[in-house]
Amino acid sequence: MTAIHYTVEAADLHAHLFRVTLTVSEPAAQQTVSLPVWIPGSYLVREFSKNLQNLSAKQGRRSLPITQQDKCSWAMACKSGQPLVLSYEVYAFDHSVRTAWLDSQRGFFNGTCLCLRVHGQEHAPHQLQLQSVKTQPDWQAATGLAPVKTDKKGFGLYQAAHYDELVDCPVELGTFWSGSFTACGIPHRFVVAGALPSFDGDRLLADTQKICEAAIRFWHGAGKAAGQKAPHKNYLFMLNAVHDGYGGLEHQNSTALICNRSDLPRQTPPRTHEGYTTLLGLISHEYFHTWNVKQLRPDALARYDYSQENYTQLLWFFEGFTSYYDDILLRRAGLIDDTTYLKLLGKTIAQVQQTPGRHVQTVAQASFDAWVKYYRQDENTPNATVSYYTKGALVALCLDLALRKEGQTLDAVMRGLWKRCKAGPMREQDLLDELQAYTGRSWQAEIQAWVHSTTDLPLRELLTAQGVVLDAETSTMAQRLGLRVSEAGGSVQIKGVLRGSAAETAGLAAGDEWLGLEVGAKGQGGSWRLHKLDDLPALLGREQKLMALVSRDKRLLRLLLKVPAQASGWKLSAPTDRTPGWPSV
Repeated sequence: MTAIHYTVEAADLHAHLFRVTLTVSEPAAQQTVSLPVWIPGSYLVREFSKNLQNLSAKQGRRSLPITQQDKCSWAMACKSGQPLVLSYEVYAFDHSVRTAWLDSQRGFFNGTCLCLRVHGQEHAPHQLQLQSVKTQPDWQAATGLAPVKTDKKGFGLYQAAHYDELVDCPVELGTFWSGSFTACGIPHRFVVAGALPSFDGDRLLADTQKICEAAIRFWHGAGKAAGQKAPHKNYLFMLNAVHDGYGGLEHQNSTALICNRSDLPRQTPPRTHEGYTTLLGLISHEYFHTWNVKQLRPDALARYDYSQENYTQLLWFFEGFTSYYDDILLRRAGLIDDTTYLKLLGKTIAQVQQTPGRHVQTVAQASFDAWVKYYRQDENTPNATVSYYTKGALVALCLDLALRKEGQTLDAVMRGLWKRCKAGPMREQDLLDELQAYTGRSWQAEIQAWVHSTTDLPLRELLTAQGVVLDAETSTMAQRLGLRVSEAGGSVQIKGVLRGSAAETAGLAAGDEWLGLEVGAKGQGGSWRLHKLDDLPALLGREQKLMALVSRDKRLLRLLLKVPAQASGWKLSAPTDRTPGWPSV
């Protein structure tokens, strides 16, 4: 038997419990095991050990005492030289791509949630035995792990070279739809759980194939050998379609995705819709990560420490640059046109420009603080930080367009980094060195200004140089007032108030319910119930002042609010006679 062996079975579908049996062939005396506190790619301590229960240990027929060392580590009172067998259960009822799920309809897990790490033996071969579910004879299993001996439904024995590989290959269980294709000679499989009968699987496969081919050729060229140079020999997409959900998590040769059922392509009209474009962007994003973060990765994450936070200032590069290229590759794959691409880019620009926190925290600082800010968002988040996804994407845009003004491209820099860092750990200095080698000049000033300061990016200048037209776009009432609201149920619930906004000046606060208004500073225009912010222009007429009637902690407040003049964002467009170039090439 392999040194480390796990058997996973769905013990109780209705109680949402997996049972795991871990056999350590040659344990150390007083062997220590632990469960990770986070999963690579999602920078938050999630305390997976909270779901572990009924841990027991045996050597032969002898039950062993177990000492819990901290929140996620245990020591076994075992001897060396004799197999150690651990048994435990894991509660699995989180629909996200980061954890585990089990019910009568579907099962899913990441190894970081289920597989205890055997200290001192992380580099030994690991095996995973997936047991079929007796009460669910139609269920199948899918994973990126290498099969050793499996049945036609995917249940059986799988092999991993080490612990990192084991926990980087999530497992999907259930009666999912499955399809396959080849991209640049590499076999790809796509499984979808929860799809409606109108789901168009053939179209999803065809479009995903185009994305994969565009990504492989981006990194390895258009030659016949491109697929042979890729870091993966096969790839698995696992998509869970639900009523309301969105997200993805990258892995070395697979990705776990979640989307709204309505976002899936349909055999019935309308066959093309905005939600499907969003889904294709998510697929593109996670697949690009196969190179940019799973191979080329921050030097601070060269080896994962599963017991605590792993800090890096480079998420603006690994998440932000991936966010830049996800839509670019949709354009190059022919899945969207220039107009749609520029609309998507305009949304990203608006998101950053409507975030006051961009003047508070640099995108490098935001990367370092991901553990406590990006993944722990509250009503003050947009005032205190900036997204390393969106601003990082705009840093990539600025760098690409600045390079193009000099006859170069960011594409070539990315491929140069792949070679310079040997598809491994990367420092910010490596990016600067590659830019210097590629262009013959220093880019220290640009990186300092765009990444390590809070000054706004030179977007207008660089976009207009590419022939992009920037027209004023009318803002919503929420944007004019500086509010983030929910309008469900016929009332205006305030979720956030932006720093320096008219709403903040008036004294509105997160948690307020905006019930109504008196038009004019003295209420001369009458009193009105408010159901939607966009009703304000009709209620105000030419008046710019109002008295907001607000409920806060069961008290009624009257707050004087001055509605500012129409603010405007940018609407991006490209003339039809523009010379072909970025973003299509």
